[in-house]
Amino acid sequence: MSFNQNKFLTLKPKRMKNTKDTTVLSKAPKKAGVSSSMAKSPFHKLFVDGLKDIYWAEKHLVKELPKMSKGATSEELKSAIDGHLEETKGHVERLESVFETLGLKPQAKKCEAMAGLTKEAAEIMEETESDSMVRDCGIILAAQKVEHYEIATYGCLTEWAKQMGHREAAKLLYSTLEEEKAADQKLTEVAENDINEEGMEE
Repeated sequence: MSFNQNKFLTLKPKRMKNTKDTTVLSKAPKKAGVSSSMAKSPFHKLFVDGLKDIYWAEKHLVKELPKMSKGATSEELKSAIDGHLEETKGHVERLESVFETLGLKPQAKKCEAMAGLTKEAAEIMEETESDSMVRDCGIILAAQKVEHYEIATYGCLTEWAKQMGHREAAKLLYSTLEEEKAADQKLTEVAENDINEEGMEE
């Protein structure tokens, strides 16, 4: 290759604005999805598997959170759970958007961890007296275990999305991560607003 040819290849894009190739690229629509090589990457497959896992978990929580709210005695705790239920419905929709940015159809894979956590919540309610602060303490424990699992999951998925350049997916996942952290903090505040103390005195 001659010196002049090398020089031509290093010209800035603006010097080539009238070429056919540059014009095509500038008008090409930005499509959702990932490259074929990225899709075959073990790391990307792990990421997508994590999305399927938490997608199942969020849809499962939409069914389970009302049971926890119904079992609670404190109106403050009921309100906190009901508020997070509405957020959780939004998390399901947000995950569907994440799949869309990757050019994938939303798909759920059973999350054994979430299934176990909600089963534990049900057992706590069965083993404690209704209309008691002891039960509320147990519900808060179970709910915060759920939140901590979700925080860990969304934290990892957000960082993985950033690493792979999935910027839109990363933003969506980060939004949910922040809401999960806020929900966990709200449960702590509810517990500290006398529920723990009243439970201990029963």
